[in-house]
Amino acid sequence: MAVALEIGDANNLDGNNNSGKITLSVLITCIVAASGGLIFGYDIGISGGVTTMPSFLEKFFPSVAKQAAEAKNTNMYCMYDSHALTLFTSSLYIAGLVASPVASRLIATTGRKNVMLLGGCIFFAGAAMNGLAANVAMLILGRFMLGFGVGFNNQATPVYLSEVAPPKWRGAFSTGFQFFNGIGVLSANCINFFVAKHSWGWRLSLGLAAVPAAIMTIGAFYILDTPSSLVERGKLVEARQSLIKIRGNKSNVDDELTDLVNSSELAKAAHEPLKTIFERRNRPHLVMAIAIPFFQQFTGIGVVAFYTPVVFSSVGSGQHSALTAAIVLGAVNLGSILVSTVVVDRYGRRLLFIIGGIQMFICQVALSILLYIATGAAGTEKIPKGYDLLLLVFMCIYAAGFGWSWNPLTVLIPSEIFPMRIRATGVSINIAVAFSATFVLSQFFLTMLCHLKYSLFLFYGCWIAVMTVFVVVFLPETRGIPLEKMDEVWMKHWYWRRFVGGQL
Repeated sequence: MAVALEIGDANNLDGNNNSGKITLSVLITCIVAASGGLIFGYDIGISGGVTTMPSFLEKFFPSVAKQAAEAKNTNMYCMYDSHALTLFTSSLYIAGLVASPVASRLIATTGRKNVMLLGGCIFFAGAAMNGLAANVAMLILGRFMLGFGVGFNNQATPVYLSEVAPPKWRGAFSTGFQFFNGIGVLSANCINFFVAKHSWGWRLSLGLAAVPAAIMTIGAFYILDTPSSLVERGKLVEARQSLIKIRGNKSNVDDELTDLVNSSELAKAAHEPLKTIFERRNRPHLVMAIAIPFFQQFTGIGVVAFYTPVVFSSVGSGQHSALTAAIVLGAVNLGSILVSTVVVDRYGRRLLFIIGGIQMFICQVALSILLYIATGAAGTEKIPKGYDLLLLVFMCIYAAGFGWSWNPLTVLIPSEIFPMRIRATGVSINIAVAFSATFVLSQFFLTMLCHLKYSLFLFYGCWIAVMTVFVVVFLPETRGIPLEKMDEVWMKHWYWRRFVGGQL
């Protein structure tokens, strides 16, 4: 049996003494599960760098390569404006959107672990196809396969982590997914930097996505499914064994198992979870499942992550400098996620949301002003020496604000607020909204950059202001609350209590 490390009493509603305990088993299990973030992070980091490689553009998008060369003397913001090129990036999110409802069903019927395994295998196949791509059709088909893998994994992993982690430390464990995501981004940026000069560099960059997929898939073979998932499928003996292993003792799991069984019975009573989630009592959960991922994408971080090399190339930095900037931003993002891991369970979710929002708003406004001064209103001036460093500084501060707030919390909050009866459906809606918003923004980002120029960052700044106010007014604190007691949070909220049954 795993040795338990006693951390302390939990800050929760029922005083369950399991909530403050971390066992070696749950630690290893959560690390393996969180490694699923590698595959999504690697893809985010790799796609933006690959789209600036001349050998890649000349083989698959020759018209874009020609356009980029000509735009250097006109409007630099329009260098890479091509819907065909953005389809290479955004097609993954269409596939992820399609995969979400399928993953929701599979999570309920086959378990979280098996969906993670399936997602890893599909992603591995997509990476191989992209690395061997001979034409645009193979390239896009590979991207669709990557999208299905990401769709399955992004839905199963956050749910897995929230169900296995002790309530007191659920935030820290759940941010592990985003930490591995950050490792994937940084690794991809480094690989792009070292292979960009070679004609075959893009093949290596795309094909190496199979490595994180293999790591996650192999690791998933050796972990247990969650107690909630096992109870949901009627495997009570296995569920109790799983609880004993992750909690580290036999004497304190029966009460927790009883709560899980009761939640499961309520879930079974909801024969149509997609219909149930639209009931009045579930209104706050549904609003958060839609609003949080929507707002996250409208921070602008998705397109900044995908197109950092493109942005720096567009304003006059060379490819080497652009890829270096992507590495620096990736490192800042990874470091800020570590900060979130340390403080999210100490200071709560709301405070991080608010501080991060203010920080990102200031940086987006500053970026817009800086680009206006440096490149001119028409965007025809090459950014002066020194300004590109200042641009990188503001983008790093912005990325840090996102990294310790909206990055990990957008995954954490939806995974912990839903009762078992609608958890898979709620997370599915959350992922679908995220993929939809990411597709739209990534597909039209380069066109928006071409037309809005420097004011594009001001556009994102306005959205950040709106979403920060939304958090202040409507999001209750969920720190340290056991999943089976989460409804009580909504009953105490000044606005949401009118939907969920009144104040306690």
